[in-house]
Amino acid sequence: MPHVIFPGPEGRLEGRFSPGPRPRAPVAMILHPHSQGGGTMNDRIVQRLYKTFVNRGFATLRFNFRGVGRSQGSFDNGIGELSDAASALDWVQQIHPEAQVTWVAGVSFGALIGMQLLMRRPEIRGFISIAPPANMYDFSFLAPCPASGIFVQGTADTVVQPQAVEKLVEKLRTQKHITIHHDEIPRANHFFENEQDELMKSVDNYLDFRLDPSCPIT
Repeated sequence: MPHVIFPGPEGRLEGRFSPGPRPRAPVAMILHPHSQGGGTMNDRIVQRLYKTFVNRGFATLRFNFRGVGRSQGSFDNGIGELSDAASALDWVQQIHPEAQVTWVAGVSFGALIGMQLLMRRPEIRGFISIAPPANMYDFSFLAPCPASGIFVQGTADTVVQPQAVEKLVEKLRTQKHITIHHDEIPRANHFFENEQDELMKSVDNYLDFRLDPSCPIT
């Protein structure tokens, strides 16, 4: 799990990167929660998502947005953070130019950035959005959402109301050519404090389904 420093729009960005086991390995990028709320690439859920993708043979990167840890720059309300994510993906792709498939996974604010990145980068074919802040930010930019993925939400989340995520999922499900999965984790709060195992079970079940060669979703 090498510590890496790579160029971002505002100077260097700090990350942890696990290269893929083969040149054509798929790529995964994990995006952390809101830095103003203490979110970093060492968030527990971010670390578990990272391990999950590494164990499945992905070239996997988690990194600190600008102004976090050793990443340069300062918080930019999501605009600069989206540029950071795009630079991070560029960096991974230089190492794995033959990667056929890219996934993005984000937690809370990171889920928002991940979905925005999805709109800009057609090579992203799958997403995992955990507790996306659908009641705080306008997700209408997903028009149309270009890839299939899963939203995972805690039923006891008081930061992001489960109904807001439900509404977003319903809207996206009206689109053709994509499939949106939605799991609700009983009793889980915004941080899945006591339900992280259930959260990861949901993620792993979805990845088992999507990465199976017979999966109908491309």
